[in-house]
Amino acid sequence: MARLPITFACALYDRMQPLYTGEVQPEGIDLNFLAIEQPRPIFDRMSGGQEFDVAEYSSSEFVQRFANKQCPFVALPVFPSRVFRHGFIAVHKKAGISKPKDLEGKRIGVPLWTMTAAIFIRGMLQHEYGVDFSKCHWVQGAMNTGGAHGSPTVLPLLKKVPIESNTATNKTMSDLLEERVVDATIGTSLPEAIRTNPDIVRLFPDFVDLEKDYYKRTRIYPIMHLVAIKKDIYERYPFVASSLYDAFVKSKQIALERMYNLRALRYMVPWLMRDVDECYEFFDGDPWPYGVEPNRPTLEALVTYLVDQHLIEKPVKVDDLFVPTYG
Repeated sequence: MARLPITFACALYDRMQPLYTGEVQPEGIDLNFLAIEQPRPIFDRMSGGQEFDVAEYSSSEFVQRFANKQCPFVALPVFPSRVFRHGFIAVHKKAGISKPKDLEGKRIGVPLWTMTAAIFIRGMLQHEYGVDFSKCHWVQGAMNTGGAHGSPTVLPLLKKVPIESNTATNKTMSDLLEERVVDATIGTSLPEAIRTNPDIVRLFPDFVDLEKDYYKRTRIYPIMHLVAIKKDIYERYPFVASSLYDAFVKSKQIALERMYNLRALRYMVPWLMRDVDECYEFFDGDPWPYGVEPNRPTLEALVTYLVDQHLIEKPVKVDDLFVPTYG
């Protein structure tokens, strides 16, 4: 029996490489892995035109579409990207921001207000530090290039938020921070000026220690992306979900084994041995679990933040977000 041809768009992460090379092959599927290194174009092409059968996809955008019953996709509890976000808040020293509460009432730059990274950062700052963003003014635009951050197709917010677009000039958000047009930035990256301008600094210079403490207390390890399948593909070929899930698990296991093999460093990280030891101990051997249960605190936090930030009206059950990955 011929295998089902499936296109899959994703960045070439270590946990995905065995799928890209064909070392792992999903049962019954002829997988065409389209390696696209920047996630925003993947999301834009998936949301705007459903160009791929399966794709790495914004977790917040999926939940928002699911909750608003405007979602042409189903999801697998496979998470290509997750990142602690304490270290991705930059401030201008002269803006008078020395602690999280000082962000209140400020002008804050962000690539895209609805991006998952921004949602997790605002949620963390609100729930951990009591930051009230209701009086903040937001400036939206790409962090280190001029213009907009991609061409997103996003659903409207349920409540008006003061957001302006950085379209009047070709300046980057990094430029605007240096010029004090914005007082701080949040997002998936830091402004380039943080490497050259001593007035541009992280809000949390000790971000790693804070992130470790945060995870120990909350079990939240922010999930940026999940895997989305076009709903019509899943409805016609439901086996695709289980086949892909099993393949993703196998691929990740191979990547973990290779990362933990220190006879020759696989990555250009000089003290990888120290980092790997710490990672193994801190996460009991698996820093990147798939499935709902081990990620429940993170997923429930995301849903809470989406309600808080007016992207969805009421919470949804995290178990309902994902299709079965068995049988």
